Amino acid sequence: MSPRIGPYTLKSPVILAPMAGVTDQPFRLLCMRLGAGMVVAEMLTCDTSLWQSRKSSLRLIHQDEPEPRSVQIAGNDPDQMAEAARLCVERGAQIVDINMGCPAKKVCKKAAGSALLKDEVLVRSILKAVVAAVDVPVTLKIRTGWSPDQRNGLTIARIAEDTGIQALAVHGRTRACGFKGKVEYDTIAQIKEAVSIPVFANGDITTPLQAVQILRSTGADGIMIGRAAQGNPWIFREIAHFLESGETLPAPAYSEMQEISVEHLHRLHDFYGEHLGVRIARKHLGWYVQHLPLGAQFRSRFNTLETPADQLASAQDYFEQLIEGEVMAA
Repeated sequence: MSPRIGPYTLKSPVILAPMAGVTDQPFRLLCMRLGAGMVVAEMLTCDTSLWQSRKSSLRLIHQDEPEPRSVQIAGNDPDQMAEAARLCVERGAQIVDINMGCPAKKVCKKAAGSALLKDEVLVRSILKAVVAAVDVPVTLKIRTGWSPDQRNGLTIARIAEDTGIQALAVHGRTRACGFKGKVEYDTIAQIKEAVSIPVFANGDITTPLQAVQILRSTGADGIMIGRAAQGNPWIFREIAHFLESGETLPAPAYSEMQEISVEHLHRLHDFYGEHLGVRIARKHLGWYVQHLPLGAQFRSRFNTLETPADQLASAQDYFEQLIEGEVMAA
């Protein structure tokens, strides 16, 4: 059964994690088309005076996106967080997500993201303020604690439920661990056992079989996919299909990879404009080809291209070569 967040029943228990510089509107729309049950927009600072920047203004665009539209905010001031949440809802957000999971130094040095896990009193104040400020569901993303000797994720989860948070995503590492070391799926299981709100497991989930095993071992209501979706947006339909049928979908053919990557390029160029779109496209195409034949050579050439037309032609030519090779091998 697909989980519910407030009034929204997700079409799949597999959702896209918010990732700064990755989960922009072009990528979110693509992941939804390819089976994500929900997508979460890039993190926004709660300092609304900074929303006039080009970067922030683009993160605030959500017209015509599939429901439910979830927007993540970050900060450490309860009043600022509440105001940011109100403004996000005014601009179309249907779910407000609070970031207490980001381990990045530039976020934590401002006592935001996972740094907040050190201050349980402040956590409660922020959650109460944001929940009271909006009439849409508020969700929370956390880690298992600040460090291995300060693993207080269970306490934070109980505070979250007590203050009216309606779903919880848990990355199974502490802030100090970053993205290294073993994921604590046992801690996620303890958190799920302790609260009645939906819990989404997050951390190093890269295959459909692994997703099923983690759902079973943690009892989580769903899973959140982050880095594994980069250059691999079809992972959502693969996991959803395996959960429903127990069958493994075949990997996409080169012809479909071509279609998806070209669609992604068009979306990036249209959304950001020629100059910025071309530059942002470089990392995304690099992720698509990183494990494909001659991918490194293609990426080196692609990164020198300066126009949308050249990028589109290059991507199409590269995949045509792979398709021809596939046919010849058959």
